[in-house]
This record gives sequence, C-alpha cells and structure tokens, in this order.
Amino acid sequence: MARDVDPVTASKHCGVAVRDRGSATAETAVVLPALVLVTVLCVWAVMSVAVHVACLDAARAGARGLARGEPEAQVVSVAEARSPGGARVRVSHLDGGLVAVEVTARVSLPGPWRGNGPVVTVGGRAVALQEGAAA
Repeated sequence: MARDVDPVTASKHCGVAVRDRGSATAETAVVLPALVLVTVLCVWAVMSVAVHVACLDAARAGARGLARGEPEAQVVSVAEARSPGGARVRVSHLDGGLVAVEVTARVSLPGPWRGNGPVVTVGGRAVALQEGAAA
C-alpha cells in the first residue's frame, strides 16, 4: 500500500524546510556589520558625554581659581591638568567682574577607527564672579 507523500512535508527537518537551512547564518552575516556600527556609535556617544563632563569639571575648577584671584597661568595649568588629553583652555574676563574659563576637546571614533572618521568637539564653560567685585 503506497502512501502519498507531500514533497513539502518530506523536505522538512525539525519543522524547517530544507531549502531554508543556513538562512539564519546568511542573515546574521548581513546584519553583523550594522550591529558593529551601531555599537561603535553608542560607545562614541558615551565617550563624548564623558569628555564633556570632564571639560565642564575642568572649566569649573579654573573659574573658581580665577575668581579667587589666582594668576592666569596657574589657572590654565590647573584646568589643563583636570581636562582630557589634548583639550584647549581659554580664559576671558567679562564685564561686571565676571571671569570665564572654557575647555574644549575633540572626540574621535573609538578603537581602530580613531583618527579615521568623524570628530565631535565638546566642551564646558564656567563663569564666576571675582572676589571683591561688586555684585
């Protein structure tokens, strides 16, 4: 007694059609570069935020020192010591007895792409009133 065999049912192995075997590997190979790119961009964003916070901290330290009347060279030195590597420190005196310190740094892509891709400039600025200045 011969049974009718359905060709689709006969070609299934564990519920997956034989012609579909290996498609998950191929799809992963196509999607993997996109996942790496998204991961690198997320790490870059976190690095940018961390550098921004470090620049803001360095600017605050510099503005406090400048407001206390410390020499400008010493303030720049303190701000550079607290800032990320390669950061730029600018000091300015504003109207009304205010002083400002701005620290900026450039953040490039992480890992092997460092220096070969886009760069974002982040920074922080702090303003303080000089001691003894009229409020």
